[in-house]
Amino acid sequence: MALTAVPVGFVAGLFGIGGGLITVPFLYYIFNELGVDQQYVMHLAIGTSFAIIIPTSLVSIMTHHKFNAVDFVLVKSYGLFVVLGVIGGAIFAASLKTKGLVLLFSLIIFFLSFYLLLLKEKEHSVIKEIQLSIKIVFGFIIGFISATMGIGGAIMNVPVLKFFGYPINKAIGSAAAIGFLIALFGAGGYLISGSYLNTKLPLSIGFLNIPAFLIFIPITTLMARIGAKTVHKIDKNKISKFFGIFLLLIASKFLYEYFKL
Repeated sequence: MALTAVPVGFVAGLFGIGGGLITVPFLYYIFNELGVDQQYVMHLAIGTSFAIIIPTSLVSIMTHHKFNAVDFVLVKSYGLFVVLGVIGGAIFAASLKTKGLVLLFSLIIFFLSFYLLLLKEKEHSVIKEIQLSIKIVFGFIIGFISATMGIGGAIMNVPVLKFFGYPINKAIGSAAAIGFLIALFGAGGYLISGSYLNTKLPLSIGFLNIPAFLIFIPITTLMARIGAKTVHKIDKNKISKFFGIFLLLIASKFLYEYFKL
């Protein structure tokens, strides 16, 4: 867990993601090896991942804010619909069959990765106003998918914000702030649903494992600060390409998982 926390925290700060894409598979493997009830092992991995994302993304937001890279007006207006999606996804996840969702998720991420890889970063980006209808649709879908997979949603939100003219640094900082909302409500949803189902998982409250949370937090928060500072020292074009390559790797992994299911 301690070794996993180092790259999770750094990548969280660097790309504005919560780190759930790395955390969930590792926690799933660890909990599996520890003999956690098979019926709830994935739920426990996702719920714990969300709890870890809360302080990690908070540190990331504070660091990005120092570089004026968080659009709090957008976070307030767009974040509401993301939260509604998270609540819906957390409820749905209790009895989720994931195969179809994994395929859809991987195809979306492939598309977004190629978009970022082919995109040229402009010196002076003009931010377009995002219509309310787009905020509602994208917010709900991204929140819903994030809740079912234990992620902060930035792997989808960063390319979306880029499409609307946000410079990569500001897209990452704002996505980190939206990821905080996703994690907060996602963790709450999994904690409540786990408690309601009376799962009685060892050293856990609902679907939140206490030892894993305590091991990850000091490491991920430190590394998130380092990652967030690093991103503002790198050329903007390179950041977009790095993020695109990162998404390509994630999409490939999910497609591989799909064929294994």
